[in-house]
Amino acid sequence: MDDSVVLELCRQAFLAALYSSGPILATVLVIGIAVSILQAITQVQEATLTFLPKMLGAGLVVLFGGYWMLEHLVSFTLQLFANLPHYAR
Repeated sequence: MDDSVVLELCRQAFLAALYSSGPILATVLVIGIAVSILQAITQVQEATLTFLPKMLGAGLVVLFGGYWMLEHLVSFTLQLFANLPHYAR
């Protein structure tokens, strides 16, 4: 296996990980910042207050975008297994 093939596989794996986790992480980040600003404005410093909105946001992203994320991961895995004989040389 050539170095360029290994680098391409790593690039595809990182992109697959980014596509599957990126929307969830971005949503949780935005909700966390919004709740932190709200806490700073109201001076309510409760650490557990951010937990429920973040969980609801992540759940909604998985509910509405989970099919797309799973489809992307399955397509990457099928491509990986289809090209396995090529990689083993």
